[in-house]
Amino acid sequence: MAAPTDPAVDLDHVALASADAQPHLDVLVGALGGAVRGGGASLGFRAMQVMLGDMAIELIEPYQVDSNDFMARFLARHGAGPHHLTFKVPDLAAEIERLRALGYSPAQIDLANPFWKECFLTPDVAHGTVVQIAQSGEGDPEVLALLGDEPPPWGTQWWRDPPPAAPARARLLHVAFGSPHPAATEAFFTDVLGGTADLGGVTWPGGGRIVVEPREGRPGIDRLVIDGPADVVVAGTRLAAAA
Repeated sequence: MAAPTDPAVDLDHVALASADAQPHLDVLVGALGGAVRGGGASLGFRAMQVMLGDMAIELIEPYQVDSNDFMARFLARHGAGPHHLTFKVPDLAAEIERLRALGYSPAQIDLANPFWKECFLTPDVAHGTVVQIAQSGEGDPEVLALLGDEPPPWGTQWWRDPPPAAPARARLLHVAFGSPHPAATEAFFTDVLGGTADLGGVTWPGGGRIVVEPREGRPGIDRLVIDGPADVVVAGTRLAAAA
């Protein structure tokens, strides 16, 4: 019998990669009215997240590539575009055991950092995209006690302030995900990643939503659907106005 899905799994954000995140931040805030949630830097990349309604878009760019060049290699191979989906869980160690019971082998497991524990499902098993599963220490009293008077490591602004937010605030309605086997891909998001199928899509408690659409060829993120006034391209990804 398959291990049960975990209702605490939540779709947190979609990450878009580019060589320079700043102009895309300016579009998300200045043109679409997004709100910066935070960001920071790590070996190989730096990022910031922008809320569009209930869901965040993370913009990532290469950083300190001499120490870790994975992001630079991704861009050289694929160009700007979608990089991964991030799902948050309250207990990553338990989630890893649940995934293993389902027959998956999470990669790049890091349980040592109390601020951000993570593992990954690779595109060959995650229907064409990288899936990051993470446990955040944000709001945890024990983790906050470790910080003392220091700001959290994911709280350092490295980007230039974007323009003032547009008065009309767009919302990210869903991630459009193309697949030659849509039923199997939707089952992955429901049975493995805890989403609920309804009204032609898959939703999570925090408001994140994925709609799987038939598409020939390689599966993966096709576009982001927003309630904005017109289509825009951000980090090589089409943000399509809802019909």
